[in-house]
Amino acid sequence: MREHESTELVCSALGVGVSSYYERRKRQRLIGAKRRILRARVKRLFDKSRQSAGTRTLVDMLRDEGITMGRFKVGRLMKEQGLLSKQPGKHAYKNVQVERPDTPNLLDRQFNVEKPNRVWCGDITYIWAGSAWHYAAVVIDLHTRRVIGWSMSHRPDAELAARALDMAYELRGKPKDVMFHSDQGSQYAARKFRQRLWRYKMTQSMSRRGNCWDNSPMERVFRSLKSEWIPSTGYCSINEAKRDVGYYLMNYYNWERPHQFNDGLPPAKAEELAKKVSGFY
Repeated sequence: MREHESTELVCSALGVGVSSYYERRKRQRLIGAKRRILRARVKRLFDKSRQSAGTRTLVDMLRDEGITMGRFKVGRLMKEQGLLSKQPGKHAYKNVQVERPDTPNLLDRQFNVEKPNRVWCGDITYIWAGSAWHYAAVVIDLHTRRVIGWSMSHRPDAELAARALDMAYELRGKPKDVMFHSDQGSQYAARKFRQRLWRYKMTQSMSRRGNCWDNSPMERVFRSLKSEWIPSTGYCSINEAKRDVGYYLMNYYNWERPHQFNDGLPPAKAEELAKKVSGFY
């Protein structure tokens, strides 16, 4: 018996029209094909984030590609493929009220800045590369949390911090009257770094000693860098580390990674949107 005839017999027994049966099969194949495409997109973006993106981040990344999808559906597509996001737990910071008498905490946790090039933040973190620790200094603009300067060296000194500031100053068109905020690290209190701030006509602000919340936007950048991007075993060489960290900070973090502070927009895209809407610069 031919397949079509057997299908007719089954449909007749079930009281279902043959045309309705074939239409449903066609629709199921179409839905299956669309779902496979969506799964592939979710997997591609998940791999692009180095297995760090959760449902909220993936929803924002898909929306940036013109696909609207809820967190529940994204979660199901992840579950179907066995995708598990690697996200660290919450970290408790100490609250300390001690300021430097010569450099007070002028920022005072006023992290919502209405315009670019008004407040920059900087900090230094450590990264394993080759057979030793190396150090990365990073500068962000608080307006949208965009990374605007960075540098890496085997020494965590004032020169390292100054090079990151130099890069930011040049990339941002040599702005004036910027407030630069950091922790009380010796690099930022050094004469060399303070002279650089004076040359660029910047005002210095420092966190209270031991109080990480006073510079929490920088803590967030480093937390994302280390939990989402840097290999758990570090890098084979300093050159590899510079290439990979530089790509993350200036490309992936700025242009592709959704940021909750910007309602899901990456920092650079949020800044571009603000520029169009408000006419900044």
